[in-house]
Amino acid sequence: MATIVTMPRLSDTMTEGTVAAWLKKVGDKVSEGDILAEIETDKATMEFESFNEGTLLYIGIPEGETAPVDSLLAIIGKEGEDVSALIAGGASAPAVAESAPVVAETSTSETLVAAPAAALPKGVVVVTMPRLSDTMTEGTVASWLKKVGDSVAEGDILAEIETDKATMEFESFNEGTLLYIGIQEGNTAPVDSLLAIIGPAGTDINGIAENYKVGGAAPAASQAKEEAKSAPAEKTAEPVEVVSDGKRILASPLAKKIASEKGIQLTQVKGSGENGRIVKSDIENFTPSATVAAPEAKAPEAVKTEAPKVFVPAGEVFTEEIKNSQMRKIIAKRLSESLFTAPHYNLVIEVSMDDAMQSRAVINTVPDTKVSFNDMVIKACALALKKHPKINSQWKDDAITINHHVNIGVAVAVEDGLVVPVLRFTDAMSLSQIGASVRDLAGRAKNKKLGPAEMEGSTFTVSNLGMFGITEFNSIINQPNSAILSVGAIVEKPVVKNGQIVVGNTMMLSLACDHRTIDGATGAQFLQTLKQYIENPVTMLA
Repeated sequence: MATIVTMPRLSDTMTEGTVAAWLKKVGDKVSEGDILAEIETDKATMEFESFNEGTLLYIGIPEGETAPVDSLLAIIGKEGEDVSALIAGGASAPAVAESAPVVAETSTSETLVAAPAAALPKGVVVVTMPRLSDTMTEGTVASWLKKVGDSVAEGDILAEIETDKATMEFESFNEGTLLYIGIQEGNTAPVDSLLAIIGPAGTDINGIAENYKVGGAAPAASQAKEEAKSAPAEKTAEPVEVVSDGKRILASPLAKKIASEKGIQLTQVKGSGENGRIVKSDIENFTPSATVAAPEAKAPEAVKTEAPKVFVPAGEVFTEEIKNSQMRKIIAKRLSESLFTAPHYNLVIEVSMDDAMQSRAVINTVPDTKVSFNDMVIKACALALKKHPKINSQWKDDAITINHHVNIGVAVAVEDGLVVPVLRFTDAMSLSQIGASVRDLAGRAKNKKLGPAEMEGSTFTVSNLGMFGITEFNSIINQPNSAILSVGAIVEKPVVKNGQIVVGNTMMLSLACDHRTIDGATGAQFLQTLKQYIENPVTMLA
């Protein structure tokens, strides 16, 4: 059975919408949750998803065109299904089959979808439980502000409905007489359940309620008749507040709740609803200059005890969704697997960089030589790994593999994420060779010129955020490695040397270890050796 999708009401003030773009075309398969189109409202451009599945058979509003809320937007059904009658009938055409009612896509407004069109008398409108939030699946009627037999004008508040997020006023988008109430106060029902029926006074609605089904039969229309007959004798409890002089103040529960949160006394607010009833908008628009004083509230002391009004800055909620690249998906997958499978622990050590700074300055005086502090750390790691091969290991379920060759991966930030090119046999490379290789690999990584083989086979990883001013951080192990070294910035600060406080340069190193392969003492011994190499760079040249 084909389903009519109407222009949805995507904001509380939206009366019409513009189709900015169609993300599906006629003939495409549509699954529940697929984005059908992008629709411009009076507030923003929003993605509109399908709540049905099937084939997109018809598009009623082309891209760039504007149409009122509830206009025929699209039709979804079985491939090859004849929908000419639905197209001719527009939004009021869910009359193709008697066996099942056509449910409109949007649930934030009232729609003529309760029963076969032939059974709907002229002017009768079925109101369904609206979807008042993006996560709402069912709603509870907190209170009815109209009763059966009452006249309803467009814009009148029909009921207050509790969602999964808040209690909200639900207004009518039609006018007539309230002929039937389908969900009583305090009861909960799924979105699109029969909420009410509005139409001309005295209209026979027999059969409409019993023909409307969402997950089961709705109350019979005879109940509506009984309610309509007994309406004059029934009174819907009106939320009231009584002041000292006995005068009643009519206010909706939602208005009372907001007033309490903002510290506003209801006696100071003038209601714009029926019989002076205070509604949500009256509280939101209330300002001290518009205060309506109660007859007895003359003492200035009463004003002093009023709670201060909370300042809420004006602004627009803005989010942006960026589709995950393949690189980002792989990063997320591998790092999640590493963090949640390997028991991480971190060891931190502080290294003096005074001698390293002097040695680097001398080394870089050699023609065509450029060595960075990161190059010196990588060289020191390679030599320390040869002395502590357990750090250069890999965990397997049945054994631990100890690598006696040293291939150090160097983390490089690129536009889409992070890559780790590998320096093979790093322990056999000189400082200048390490520097040249790192510059070459990092440059090609940022230009997306690295081959897969150049990012495989690492046995240990170095990650350096010191150039960004980060003094200390902990990294996630780049599996199948058992450890990763995090290198911080060089910081000038007071240090103690030979019992004297002097200005020194230090750097923090943090080693993240997989406790399955590396015990704490083993990791600490590796850091001690690494510290010795960095603080005495001449030992790395031997």
